[in-house]
Amino acid sequence: MTQYSKRMVIIHWLTLALLIAAWLLGDELDEARHEAGATLAGYVIHSLVGGTILLLTVARLLFRRKDGTPAPVGTGLMDKVATGIHHALYAMLFLLPLSGVLTVINSDVGKALMAGDATLLPKKFTGVFAHEVHEVLVTVLIVLVVVHVLGAIKHQFIMKDGLMERMMLRRK
Repeated sequence: MTQYSKRMVIIHWLTLALLIAAWLLGDELDEARHEAGATLAGYVIHSLVGGTILLLTVARLLFRRKDGTPAPVGTGLMDKVATGIHHALYAMLFLLPLSGVLTVINSDVGKALMAGDATLLPKKFTGVFAHEVHEVLVTVLIVLVVVHVLGAIKHQFIMKDGLMERMMLRRK
């Protein structure tokens, strides 16, 4: 096996697109919340995108087990680092939706959604530990994605080993 299965490739790139959307939506919600302009729809859409990312992550792990994965490109410390980065990315893709759900449950967002009343949405998440965790996890995810992309760029342009072709729909 030299490439990931088509469905794993699709899930990989779809997850990336949804992560960007979730980040932009979350950033917009944060700004709107400070200006008392957050909407119920904004929270619902952000939550649906996060839930979809979680479902895609579960599907990807199932497909990974069923379809297999290409062998590592090399051996040694850098492969161990890459494996660690991938495991950390998967952890973030589980922990972020979980911390988001806990934020809704432990804040006035849940009350506002249940009542259908945007005036109940919090202006601040004071004392909501899950929200603080969610924000830290977003930062950790961004750092991990940057390291992941830098690794892919290194393989593509410095090592020129064709590693990125494994995650493309185009087949050899």
